[in-house]
Amino acid sequence: MKRPLLITDCDEVLLHMVSHFAEWLEADHGIRFAFETGRFSEALTVVETGEPLALDQAWLLLDAFFRSEMHRQTLVPGAEEALGRIGEVADIVILTNLGSEAHPWRVEQLASHGIRHDVICNSGGKGTPVKQLLKERKPTNSVFVDDLPQHHESVARHAPEVWRLHMIAEPLVAQAVPMAEYAHARIDDWPSATDWIVERLLEKP
Repeated sequence: MKRPLLITDCDEVLLHMVSHFAEWLEADHGIRFAFETGRFSEALTVVETGEPLALDQAWLLLDAFFRSEMHRQTLVPGAEEALGRIGEVADIVILTNLGSEAHPWRVEQLASHGIRHDVICNSGGKGTPVKQLLKERKPTNSVFVDDLPQHHESVARHAPEVWRLHMIAEPLVAQAVPMAEYAHARIDDWPSATDWIVERLLEKP
């Protein structure tokens, strides 16, 4: 029997990341990450000199964080309970933009927080993998949750029938980033978002 489908991001949706990344950068590398600006490309500076960090170096440090520091990440309040409720009426897939080598790390990390659902690793826009999921699973309804506006645009272009919820669980980032243009709604906490998601998943097709 076909069921609805929730497709959700992980970092800053299910697990906090940027605050822990910032703490690690400053403590271990002497780099300040002003994540509250909401702009990764301009937010990293060398503490000692005040000089901006080159973007290629920033990406290398982000990769290093996911390779060795994922244990620092903490669960977003209400996420486990929300997925438990949603899982009673829908299938759940976690679509995360990490390299394929990170798949076992992410599965293990989420399981340590009580979250055990299918995990798909991706690079680039999320519209194509979302479209593929719809083709494979043929859900009655679907909801996509992500913190990055570009992924809402990608999903809107490739799978416009999907409901799109913009969520940023880190309050300092949330206050700096407006609602994604291509999202249907913006809700930044799981207790409030759960009803919205369930209502759309259970709508009559």
